[in-house]
Amino acid sequence: MRGFIVYPTYKNIDDETKILLFGKLENGQSFVTIHPFSPYFFIETSDVKKVSKYLKKFTVSKTENTNFSGSPVSKISSKNQTELNKLFKVIRKSVNCYESDIKPHYRFLMDNDLLGNIEIQDSEPYDSSEKVDRVYQNPEISKPTLSSPVKLSIASVDTEWDDKGNLTCIGIHSPGFSKTFMITKHKLKNVISCESESDCLEKFRSKLLELDPDIITGWNFIDFDLQNLKILFEKHKIPFDIGRTNSPVRLRIESNFFRSSSADIQGRIVLDALNLIRDPFLKEAPSIKFANFESYTLEDVSQTLLGKGKLLKGKQRHEQIVSLYNSNKKQDHQTLADYNLLDCLLVSQILEKTKLIELAVDRSQLTGMPLDRLSGSIVAFDSLYIREARKRGLVSPTSVYVDKPEKITGGYVQPSVPGIYHNVLILDFKSLYPSVLKTFNIDPASLLDKKTKGAIETPNKTYFKNQSGILPDIITKLHKEREKAKAQNNELASYALKITMNSFWGVLASPNCRYFNFDMANSITGFARMIIQLTAKQIEKKFKVPVIYSDTDSVFVHTDLGKAKANTLGLEIAKYINDFYDSYVSKNYDRESFLELEFEKQYLSMMIPKLRGKSEKGAKKRYAGLKEVKKDGKTKEEMEIVGLEAIRGDWTDAAQEFQVQLLDKVFHKKEITSFIKAYIKKLRSGSLDKKLMYQKSIRKNLSEYTKTTPPHVKAARKLDSLEGNVIQYFITTDGPEPKQKLKHKLDYDHYIDKQIKPIAQQILTLFNKDFDDLLSSSKQAKLF
Repeated sequence: MRGFIVYPTYKNIDDETKILLFGKLENGQSFVTIHPFSPYFFIETSDVKKVSKYLKKFTVSKTENTNFSGSPVSKISSKNQTELNKLFKVIRKSVNCYESDIKPHYRFLMDNDLLGNIEIQDSEPYDSSEKVDRVYQNPEISKPTLSSPVKLSIASVDTEWDDKGNLTCIGIHSPGFSKTFMITKHKLKNVISCESESDCLEKFRSKLLELDPDIITGWNFIDFDLQNLKILFEKHKIPFDIGRTNSPVRLRIESNFFRSSSADIQGRIVLDALNLIRDPFLKEAPSIKFANFESYTLEDVSQTLLGKGKLLKGKQRHEQIVSLYNSNKKQDHQTLADYNLLDCLLVSQILEKTKLIELAVDRSQLTGMPLDRLSGSIVAFDSLYIREARKRGLVSPTSVYVDKPEKITGGYVQPSVPGIYHNVLILDFKSLYPSVLKTFNIDPASLLDKKTKGAIETPNKTYFKNQSGILPDIITKLHKEREKAKAQNNELASYALKITMNSFWGVLASPNCRYFNFDMANSITGFARMIIQLTAKQIEKKFKVPVIYSDTDSVFVHTDLGKAKANTLGLEIAKYINDFYDSYVSKNYDRESFLELEFEKQYLSMMIPKLRGKSEKGAKKRYAGLKEVKKDGKTKEEMEIVGLEAIRGDWTDAAQEFQVQLLDKVFHKKEITSFIKAYIKKLRSGSLDKKLMYQKSIRKNLSEYTKTTPPHVKAARKLDSLEGNVIQYFITTDGPEPKQKLKHKLDYDHYIDKQIKPIAQQILTLFNKDFDDLLSSSKQAKLF
């Protein structure tokens, strides 16, 4: 019987460590497998005698494994993880310990090569418990030959509270069940009436356990709903054991904006939908990468993705909720119940539309990590690398944080040449960093202390064995899987594989990584920089065309040949460079090149601005280009903007609109002087007022802003209360004022000077014109 491991953990039972794997079977039943396990770590065999007096209670066995330096290691094991932890703390100061930080359940998954999916022999006997359909005692398990997903059940939960912090209702939306538990005397549609808070909690708990979801979700669910429910359950002395064991819910609430809170509900996974949408790894997923959220409120995200939103909206929403409940009227309670259930439904529909749960499952099947640990690149890397290292008889170092001795060199960005260009070719290397790792065998287990015969020498004079390394082999396997996913049009799987491969360089450059080495991290960027610079040199030498900019993994080639000839040249350049590296890598490194330059696109027109100020140099990572795309069988022009104001959230809608329209005129060689003046006139008339709103997030308590007081903080302090961390405000003749309390006229001079002028000037300066002169001049000196 095939299943999916939702929640792996371990427990010490009768002084012995047991592995518990909770999950869902393909027949829809929940399961847990329970396995006796002896946790272990390694020390060098030569060190065993040195610490022998501490090892009397432990099993010491020689192995055929070695550390990365080739020294044999012995395995130290115990039936009890707690005792093993104590041993590690005692001996770690005198001997090197290997893999001592790996928790028993992750060790068990690695040892059995389990990656999310599990196969349990059909003949295995099982019992059942109150909270789990099948309980297997030490069954025969294996890695399934088929990896098609097991369908996981999801429950979306939302709570509502009155102005005194009392619970009014709890909603649950799950396939086949969508109701609100409300403290009310009325009989209402989709409502289970409750007599009191404790009655509401009891009925909610009972129903959730009956539904037995694999995943529990909500919006800001951990920090708000779960935290408040936990307090309330404890107040009423009701067990908050809504998992698949009798253990209560455990929370870790983070006050740091840059870290997400977490919840532990044994046997289930909590995935806060808000955190998923904000996750930097997931927000570039195919299903949401083009979504532009005004904020991360449920209302804004729902409107963007679903075209609909909450039942009650606006700044008075909470007051409306309190009023609806306190009225005790049947219709008002029905409205509140409908509002509560719709919030649950919106979260479910957002996850369904974005397929973020499916993406999380794909990544879990790829890395072997649980669904709620996928944002951690290091743990995913560990899971993959340690498994492969063990297959080669190698043990990995214990993870120990080290300070970075120096700054790691970044990717190469060639200073750009500012100007307006035509028929610019953009060529980029496919997955440059993974290709560098693979081509030059940048691999922790292949790193050498010094130069040896036949070793690979990196640009920063670091040396690696010239062999098929562990990390290059991992990348090869992932790359093949990605090509297969792309052939099957499986965008989610392809994206999961892409972000996993692309994260490897960042992991190796992190001091939190067990394999961190400063020279190794710089070897990756050193090769990448060398390749981009050498590529630009070869293009200019062979084809006599200038490379006007290069950025980490791409080069921008100015041709001015016309569209058709430029496209032909782009293909010729890509082929030439790929042939060049095939020969170059073979000759200089005795290895196969996996570097692949692609002709990505042509900008019919392109603008690179100067650096701000009086510099004549071009800006880095800031440009705009006009390209052709095919949509619905038709060829259309599309503007692509990188790093400029039109795509930055700290600029107003008016400034962004102005920039796009101005660039469009420049790219099509239309007159721009009269356009700039007309737009300023329009702004002063007041017709653009709605587009002059700023919005910026508050990153700490308002009282903590002491040294400086930014405009959005000044505006926020004028509010009666904060409804969220995003402040929407205007600059008026009396300074910053929040949208909700706008009292004075807008300061149009401010908007012209701070929003319009910088954008216009970066174009005008390319034609040796000045914004102030343009406004003061009575002549209509035309550009173009």
